[in-house]
Amino acid sequence: MSEAERQREFKRELTDVIPHLRAFARGLCGRPDLADDLVQEALMKAWAAQERFQPGTSMRAWTFVILRNAYLTDMRRNRFRADYDETVAERILTAPAGQEGPLHLSDMHRALLTLPPERREALLLVGAGGFSYEEAAEICGCAVGTIKSRVGRARAALNSMLDDGDIPQRSTDDAVAHNAIMGELDAMAEPQVNGNS
Repeated sequence: MSEAERQREFKRELTDVIPHLRAFARGLCGRPDLADDLVQEALMKAWAAQERFQPGTSMRAWTFVILRNAYLTDMRRNRFRADYDETVAERILTAPAGQEGPLHLSDMHRALLTLPPERREALLLVGAGGFSYEEAAEICGCAVGTIKSRVGRARAALNSMLDDGDIPQRSTDDAVAHNAIMGELDAMAEPQVNGNS
Protein backbone atom coordinates (compact mmCIF):
# COMPACT_ATOMS: atom_id res chain seq x y z
CA MET A 1 0.00 0.00 0.00
CA SER A 2 1.40 3.38 -0.98
CA GLU A 3 1.71 6.23 1.51
CA ALA A 4 -1.12 8.12 -0.22
CA GLU A 5 -3.41 5.06 -0.03
CA ARG A 6 -2.50 4.52 3.61
CA GLN A 7 -3.37 8.14 4.42
CA ARG A 8 -6.69 7.90 2.55
CA GLU A 9 -7.58 4.74 4.47
CA PHE A 10 -6.58 6.33 7.77
CA LYS A 11 -8.68 9.41 6.97
CA ARG A 12 -11.68 7.23 6.06
CA GLU A 13 -11.43 5.22 9.29
CA LEU A 14 -10.94 8.37 11.35
CA THR A 15 -13.98 10.00 9.75
CA ASP A 16 -16.08 6.91 10.46
CA VAL A 17 -15.47 7.15 14.23
CA ILE A 18 -16.41 10.82 14.60
CA PRO A 19 -20.05 10.15 15.62
CA HIS A 20 -18.84 7.67 18.27
CA LEU A 21 -16.27 10.14 19.55
CA ARG A 22 -18.91 12.86 19.78
CA ALA A 23 -21.26 10.62 21.77
CA PHE A 24 -18.50 9.63 24.18
CA ALA A 25 -17.29 13.22 24.56
CA ARG A 26 -20.83 14.46 25.25
CA GLY A 27 -21.19 11.76 27.86
CA LEU A 28 -17.97 12.82 29.54
CA CYS A 29 -18.28 16.60 29.50
CA GLY A 30 -21.99 16.96 28.83
CA ARG A 31 -22.10 20.09 26.70
CA PRO A 32 -22.23 19.77 22.91
CA ASP A 33 -19.96 22.77 22.33
CA LEU A 34 -17.29 21.51 24.70
CA ALA A 35 -17.68 17.97 23.36
CA ASP A 36 -17.05 19.23 19.82
CA ASP A 37 -13.90 21.03 21.01
CA LEU A 38 -12.75 17.85 22.72
CA VAL A 39 -13.43 15.76 19.60
CA GLN A 40 -11.57 18.25 17.43
CA GLU A 41 -8.60 18.11 19.77
CA ALA A 42 -8.65 14.29 19.74
CA LEU A 43 -8.89 14.19 15.93
CA MET A 44 -5.94 16.56 15.56
CA LYS A 45 -3.87 14.46 17.96
CA ALA A 46 -4.86 11.25 16.15
CA TRP A 47 -3.94 12.76 12.78
CA ALA A 48 -0.58 13.94 14.11
CA ALA A 49 0.10 10.48 15.58
CA GLN A 50 -1.19 8.41 12.66
CA GLU A 51 2.15 6.66 12.21
CA ARG A 52 1.58 5.08 15.65
CA PHE A 53 -1.77 3.57 14.63
CA GLN A 54 -1.48 -0.12 13.80
CA PRO A 55 -3.57 -0.89 10.67
CA GLY A 56 -5.98 -3.72 11.33
CA THR A 57 -6.58 -2.70 14.95
CA SER A 58 -9.60 -0.81 16.25
CA MET A 59 -9.53 2.85 15.19
CA ARG A 60 -12.47 3.44 17.53
CA ALA A 61 -10.66 2.12 20.61
CA TRP A 62 -7.45 3.96 19.68
CA THR A 63 -9.22 7.30 19.24
CA PHE A 64 -11.28 6.80 22.42
CA VAL A 65 -8.02 6.50 24.35
CA ILE A 66 -6.80 9.75 22.78
CA LEU A 67 -10.11 11.49 23.54
CA ARG A 68 -10.18 10.17 27.10
CA ASN A 69 -6.64 11.38 27.75
CA ALA A 70 -7.46 14.80 26.30
CA TYR A 71 -10.56 14.96 28.51
CA LEU A 72 -8.61 14.02 31.64
CA THR A 73 -5.99 16.65 30.84
CA ASP A 74 -8.69 19.28 30.37
CA MET A 75 -10.48 18.13 33.52
CA ARG A 76 -7.30 18.64 35.50
CA ARG A 77 -7.29 22.19 34.18
CA ASN A 78 -10.95 22.41 35.26
CA ARG A 79 -12.00 23.30 31.72
CA PHE A 80 -14.91 20.88 31.44
CA ARG A 81 -17.81 20.33 33.78
CA ALA A 82 -20.23 17.47 33.35
CA ASP A 83 -23.60 18.64 32.14
CA TYR A 84 -26.71 16.93 30.90
CA ASP A 85 -26.63 14.84 27.71
CA GLU A 86 -30.09 13.55 26.84
CA THR A 87 -28.89 11.06 24.21
CA VAL A 88 -26.44 9.35 26.52
CA ALA A 89 -28.90 9.35 29.42
CA GLU A 90 -31.52 7.68 27.24
CA ARG A 91 -29.11 5.00 26.04
CA ILE A 92 -27.61 4.20 29.43
CA LEU A 93 -30.56 4.09 31.72
CA THR A 94 -34.17 3.11 31.55
CA ALA A 95 -36.72 3.22 34.30
CA PRO A 96 -37.50 -0.08 36.00
CA ALA A 97 -40.76 -1.67 34.84
CA GLY A 98 -42.56 -1.17 38.16
CA GLN A 99 -41.36 2.33 38.86
CA GLU A 100 -44.01 4.66 40.20
CA GLY A 101 -44.44 8.04 38.55
CA PRO A 102 -42.52 9.59 35.70
CA LEU A 103 -38.75 9.71 35.66
CA HIS A 104 -37.39 12.68 33.80
CA LEU A 105 -34.09 12.44 31.98
CA SER A 106 -32.89 15.49 33.87
CA ASP A 107 -33.42 13.49 37.09
CA MET A 108 -31.35 10.67 35.66
CA HIS A 109 -28.68 13.13 34.59
CA ARG A 110 -28.39 14.52 38.10
CA ALA A 111 -28.18 10.99 39.49
CA LEU A 112 -25.51 10.07 36.94
CA LEU A 113 -23.45 13.12 37.89
CA THR A 114 -23.33 11.99 41.53
CA LEU A 115 -21.28 8.95 40.50
CA PRO A 116 -17.50 9.11 40.85
CA PRO A 117 -15.98 10.03 37.45
CA GLU A 118 -14.32 6.64 36.91
CA ARG A 119 -17.62 4.80 37.46
CA ARG A 120 -19.53 7.22 35.22
CA GLU A 121 -16.86 6.81 32.53
CA ALA A 122 -17.01 2.99 32.71
CA LEU A 123 -20.81 3.05 32.50
CA LEU A 124 -20.70 5.41 29.52
CA LEU A 125 -18.20 3.22 27.67
CA VAL A 126 -20.02 -0.07 28.27
CA GLY A 127 -23.62 1.16 28.46
CA ALA A 128 -23.71 3.94 25.89
CA GLY A 129 -20.54 3.35 23.90
CA GLY A 130 -21.23 -0.30 23.29
CA PHE A 131 -17.69 -1.33 24.16
CA SER A 132 -16.98 -4.72 25.65
CA TYR A 133 -15.53 -4.83 29.15
CA GLU A 134 -12.18 -5.73 27.60
CA GLU A 135 -12.24 -2.75 25.22
CA ALA A 136 -13.34 -0.39 28.01
CA ALA A 137 -10.51 -1.68 30.21
CA GLU A 138 -8.01 -1.02 27.44
CA ILE A 139 -9.35 2.50 26.92
CA CYS A 140 -9.22 3.27 30.66
CA GLY A 141 -5.88 1.58 31.16
CA CYS A 142 -7.08 -0.75 33.90
CA ALA A 143 -7.96 -4.41 34.44
CA VAL A 144 -11.15 -5.94 33.03
CA GLY A 145 -12.26 -6.81 36.56
CA THR A 146 -11.91 -3.16 37.54
CA ILE A 147 -14.21 -2.08 34.69
CA LYS A 148 -16.76 -4.76 35.59
CA SER A 149 -16.66 -3.60 39.19
CA ARG A 150 -17.05 0.07 38.24
CA VAL A 151 -19.98 -0.62 35.91
CA GLY A 152 -21.64 -2.88 38.47
CA ARG A 153 -21.24 -0.35 41.25
CA ALA A 154 -22.46 2.49 39.03
CA ARG A 155 -25.57 0.57 38.06
CA ALA A 156 -26.20 -0.48 41.67
CA ALA A 157 -25.85 3.12 42.89
CA LEU A 158 -28.24 4.40 40.22
CA ASN A 159 -30.75 1.63 40.92
CA SER A 160 -30.56 2.42 44.62
CA MET A 161 -31.21 6.11 43.96
CA LEU A 162 -34.19 5.21 41.78
CA ASP A 163 -35.60 2.67 44.22
CA ASP A 164 -35.17 4.98 47.23
CA GLY A 165 -36.28 8.10 45.38
CA ASP A 166 -32.97 9.62 46.45
CA ILE A 167 -32.36 11.58 43.25
CA PRO A 168 -30.65 14.95 43.78
CA GLN A 169 -33.07 17.87 43.72
CA ARG A 170 -33.35 20.18 40.75
CA SER A 171 -31.74 23.55 41.05
CA THR A 172 -34.16 26.37 41.81
CA ASP A 173 -31.94 28.65 39.73
CA ASP A 174 -33.24 26.98 36.55
CA ALA A 175 -36.86 27.75 37.44
CA VAL A 176 -36.03 31.33 38.42
CA ALA A 177 -34.19 31.93 35.14
CA HIS A 178 -36.98 30.29 33.14
CA ASN A 179 -39.66 32.41 34.84
CA ALA A 180 -37.65 35.61 34.29
CA ILE A 181 -37.19 34.86 30.59
CA MET A 182 -40.85 33.95 30.12
CA GLY A 183 -41.89 37.12 31.97
CA GLU A 184 -39.76 39.24 29.63
CA LEU A 185 -41.22 37.49 26.59
CA ASP A 186 -44.76 38.06 27.88
CA ALA A 187 -43.98 41.73 28.48
CA MET A 188 -42.54 42.11 24.98
CA ALA A 189 -45.49 40.33 23.38
CA GLU A 190 -48.16 42.23 25.36
CA PRO A 191 -47.87 45.58 23.50
CA GLN A 192 -48.06 43.76 20.16
CA VAL A 193 -51.17 41.83 21.20
CA ASN A 194 -52.89 44.92 22.63
CA GLY A 195 -51.85 47.07 19.67
CA ASN A 196 -53.24 44.56 17.13
CA SER A 197 -56.58 44.00 18.88
